[in-house]
Amino acid sequence: MSDLEQRVAETIRSRKMILPGDRVAVALSGGKDSTVLLMILCRLLPAWDDVRLTALTIDEGIHGYREDTIHSAERLVGKYGIDHIRISFADLFGGSLDEILKDRQSEACSVCGILRRKALIVAARRAGATRLATGHNLDDEAQSVLMNLLRGDLPRLVRDSSHSSSGQFIPRIKPLGLVSEKEIATYLMLQGAWVDLPECPYTLHALRREVRAMLSTLEYQYPGTMLHLMESKRKIKGYCGEETLAGPIRSCRECGEPCSGEICQFCQLRQSLGR
Repeated sequence: MSDLEQRVAETIRSRKMILPGDRVAVALSGGKDSTVLLMILCRLLPAWDDVRLTALTIDEGIHGYREDTIHSAERLVGKYGIDHIRISFADLFGGSLDEILKDRQSEACSVCGILRRKALIVAARRAGATRLATGHNLDDEAQSVLMNLLRGDLPRLVRDSSHSSSGQFIPRIKPLGLVSEKEIATYLMLQGAWVDLPECPYTLHALRREVRAMLSTLEYQYPGTMLHLMESKRKIKGYCGEETLAGPIRSCRECGEPCSGEICQFCQLRQSLGR
């Protein structure tokens, strides 16, 4: 087993991300992060007692981009022989992301993020999942910390969806959360699984793109910057407490889904889109 696989296995074990009998839904976009996540989970699977994996692929409907990544995802699940659930924005929301974003492309990442989360919830429930695993890596997590700090959004900074003691939602786990983007790319190359895929065209409008460039420079000049950001998040959460800042989990008055306010982000977006 490679060093990276051992580290992911230890992250899962130490944080009790996967327990005997779990049904783990793996968000598989077909990109490098989710590809490595599924590859490693499949290799670790024999060591777990009565754990089953199901891949979930969300087709947002982004012309010239999503087609290639979906094909990549289909090849991967075929190789490992696991169940695969595919859901499209068109089926769930009445239109592709391209159609939904007409005349509001500057909101692309916010709109897509909300709709993708909703689609993943629907797909995970169809799979009977007890855990939802996503391919977020160290770079992604550090970027999110910095973005929330820049926005002054402390509740979102400390919010933790990795467990749900009340059973209100399917816990989300991030086994690659301490693995850097460079390590993931290197792993794919060493495994002979690297595939050149297009970048989402809507990233041009994202704050994350600027934060990513900033953090990459800082990490190069001051190694460990991203890990320090993650440690800062842990300390802030420890000092203040998640519930103190984020508040208790409620039920959306429109759809009944768990949320932090009276109306969940999905229902707010649906109202603004007139859908």
